[in-house]
Amino acid sequence: MKLTKMLALVTTVAILSGCGGKAPAPGTVVPAPVQSGQSGAGSQSGSGGQAGTGSQSGTGNQSGTGSQSGTGGQSGTGGQTGTGSQSGTGGQAADKPGQTKRPIDNSPVVPNPNDITMMINKSVRLPDGYAPADLVEPKVRFIFSEKHEKRLMRQEAARALEQMFAAAEKDGVILAGVSGYRSYETQVWLFDYYVKQDGLEKARTYSAEPGHSEHQTGLTMDVSGSTGACAADTCFEGTPEAAWLAKRSAEFGFIVRYPKGKESVTGYTYEPWHMRYVGVAAAKEISGAGLTLEEWSSKKR
Repeated sequence: MKLTKMLALVTTVAILSGCGGKAPAPGTVVPAPVQSGQSGAGSQSGSGGQAGTGSQSGTGNQSGTGSQSGTGGQSGTGGQTGTGSQSGTGGQAADKPGQTKRPIDNSPVVPNPNDITMMINKSVRLPDGYAPADLVEPKVRFIFSEKHEKRLMRQEAARALEQMFAAAEKDGVILAGVSGYRSYETQVWLFDYYVKQDGLEKARTYSAEPGHSEHQTGLTMDVSGSTGACAADTCFEGTPEAAWLAKRSAEFGFIVRYPKGKESVTGYTYEPWHMRYVGVAAAKEISGAGLTLEEWSSKKR
């Protein structure tokens, strides 16, 4: 999912991280959404004790905008601890001036948004106004230095990400975070941008409509190598980092959410960088059987 580095109200796009893998052409100038986080706070230390790389040139940075609320439910280890937000009847949150007017979304609402194995996709959405209550910043390196919501994950997922990054580093593979949590408001802006660039039909193959993005769950992190080269891009396939994630991520509770050859099931193009946390037991079942979250969830019904 592609991202941009935001500067004031207009910015040069490096990478936009959406639900899928497509970056606008380098040098594209786009209007930036309103910032809600602090900026320029410096780089994070890596999971293995090395200093973070800070902002990268070229394809390294992304957008981390949009407001984040603490109305979500408590973190669970697979159990459902409440609705996590207000449950809607199909209407979405009001958009900001200048944004494309959103149609009413009558998709079914996921009944258990706080369950770490819950599934949202093109057909199932999060409740209106959903934001996890337990968002924290994992202590890992990122490919950018700014303080943004994209650094955040739900607490359980963040701790698992730290363990995964540390294990990779022991194997000589240096991973970095690209984009984690993304608010509904940010996804509105991002999806509208892609639609304007490529049209609705094509945009939906690589980016989630607002309310349907896994990034809003707080259980997802896009991952790259430490330099940010090929971050959230198709060239990430075939890298040592992608190979390590495919082989070892399930040990830490993560799956490649949109695997190769399963586009007709997930509805999205292959994303070897998109790590979704579902817990160790579920991740091993899903990865071991070569399933998607859709297929696994269907078997569990």
